[in-house]
Amino acid sequence: MFTSVFFSFYLTPADESHRSIYKKYQDIFNYFDAILLGLTATPKIDLDKNTYTIFELENDVPTYAYELGEAIEDKYLVPYHTIETKMKFLEQGIHYDDLSEEEKELFEETFDDDVKDISGEALNSFLFNDNTIDTVLQELMEKGLKVEGGDKLGKTIIFAKNKKHAEFIVKRFNALYPEYKGNFAKPVYTGINYVESTMDDFEVKNKLPQIAVSVDMLDTGIDIPEILNLVFFKKIRSKTKFWQMIGRGTRLCEDLYGVGLHKESFRIFDYCGNFEFFRTNKNGKEAKMMKSLTENLFNIRIGIIKELQNLDYQTDEYMAHRNSLVEGILKEVRAVDETKFNARMKIQFLHKFSQESTFESLSDADIRELEEQVAPLVHVINDDELAKRFDYLMYTIEYADLKRVPASKPKNRVVTTAEKLIFKGSIDKVKKQETLIYKVQTNEHWEEADIFDHEEVREAFRELIKFLDSKSGEIYYTNFTDEIMETKESTGEYSVNDMQSYRKKVNRYLMEHQSDFVIYKLRNNNPLTEEDIKYFEKVLWQELGTKDDYVKEFGDEPLLKLVSKIVGLDPKAANKVFSEFISDESLNINQMEFVKLVVNYMIKNGSLEKRILNEHPFNKRGNVMHLFDGKLDVAKRIIGSIDQINGRLSV
Repeated sequence: MFTSVFFSFYLTPADESHRSIYKKYQDIFNYFDAILLGLTATPKIDLDKNTYTIFELENDVPTYAYELGEAIEDKYLVPYHTIETKMKFLEQGIHYDDLSEEEKELFEETFDDDVKDISGEALNSFLFNDNTIDTVLQELMEKGLKVEGGDKLGKTIIFAKNKKHAEFIVKRFNALYPEYKGNFAKPVYTGINYVESTMDDFEVKNKLPQIAVSVDMLDTGIDIPEILNLVFFKKIRSKTKFWQMIGRGTRLCEDLYGVGLHKESFRIFDYCGNFEFFRTNKNGKEAKMMKSLTENLFNIRIGIIKELQNLDYQTDEYMAHRNSLVEGILKEVRAVDETKFNARMKIQFLHKFSQESTFESLSDADIRELEEQVAPLVHVINDDELAKRFDYLMYTIEYADLKRVPASKPKNRVVTTAEKLIFKGSIDKVKKQETLIYKVQTNEHWEEADIFDHEEVREAFRELIKFLDSKSGEIYYTNFTDEIMETKESTGEYSVNDMQSYRKKVNRYLMEHQSDFVIYKLRNNNPLTEEDIKYFEKVLWQELGTKDDYVKEFGDEPLLKLVSKIVGLDPKAANKVFSEFISDESLNINQMEFVKLVVNYMIKNGSLEKRILNEHPFNKRGNVMHLFDGKLDVAKRIIGSIDQINGRLSV
């Protein structure tokens, strides 16, 4: 089943508890998260959306792909059961004319006179409806898989749309189920107090919370075998992320329901049509990942640090400023928790960039590693968001000035901020910065300002931003009666094979159906009929895809030749055709080697184009005529045997 395969692992002391995972090679192909097992970045395992492909070390030839369906069949992952529910408000929005008379009054009190319709997209973005969220929570508590003899909901992740949505879900849960005293469900998102301890508790079987309401933090990179329920309360349009999120529930878990009663499946509640979307859009819509404010702040300072390496800035003042920035970066890198799964995957980068000497002279490659490997791991800076946004604005100006490129828009925003601060002069902190507030509104300031002037503005204004009036969108809370339009339950029929490429499906089917009579005939060099050709056309052009799919993947490759290339030629059949040459003791060692090369090539590829006999390795002892000098009749019979095998592909 497997040829010689090599793997490379990078283990830290924290991985000791996972060493049992390595006992069986199949566990490496844990469908969604090989990353959790501490694999290095060495490309011996290729994450291709839905599969992990094993590569031989020497030539990177793919030898096998281990997929979700197989992992479930082999009892290394558990399957899932889906409950897909369509909610009226999420599907169609809220329409004034559809409301009851009492609800119309509440609608009029809540919204402006010209608002008559609220789109479905608005729900859980800036409009939160009690009844919609209550319905989801009640369904979860009623239909979710339970532990402790059915008395307690199993570990559950609710994927929320945004932070306010997560907070409101928890608020509604506590209102509906006060008996759980506020500890059963907890929000999990960056910036919230005690988020790390909440996640740590969630990972422990007998600790609360039992429900984690996540905003992007539990989508990937966690390994909690006890998870039994996933609730999709937001739309996902990235195929990769969709399957990664599903992967949260795939872990095996022994004795979850009691001694000898193991986890056999998990349940997915989908309220946003995600399964339906991916049934229609097989490849999804791969969205560009947006960097967080924390990442952007980290990266812009890295850029400044590199620019300050220029010889023009090797003065005491500039060097001191660079050292200060480096000190801040080092502090953030060293603060990353290396015991976390996502950090272990990048451990070599964390160790590299936690050394002060690394920053003596950063290369372009260092910058890429910091931005791509380290920045996403940096913990959220505990500071006012508005202040951090102003930091980023000023760092952008500093970086642009160092690069000697225009930054008119960011500078105009600073001027606008100063103009607004004028109207907050009664606040003592604002009054103290009066001179600077007026100064930044002059052209002379921007014409003469250097990086230290920008730093002065950044440090002064970041403390004043909070006094400005916020223009963020208003949040609405309503309690209109929502309704369930449709509920569909299934046993996870949406398999990985539905989402894999046409080429992979063809390869997989043919390799798994070698005992089918027509494929058997082809592999064993038996003559084929027109009906046999129709069999392959039906399978490849109707069942696995269309003829257009075939042409797109394989071009004008003849159908039988392609199939033969995939399934090869049975060794017994190949040896039978060439038996007279294999047993011919009159052949010298070079001639015998040539015959073996031909036979092995036929076994692997199913046929052989005669032109390649003039290529390596067939010609390493000279061309055929030279090699069989004095025995041209033997050479002609070898060519005839090749023609005989090739002939079965020309029906």
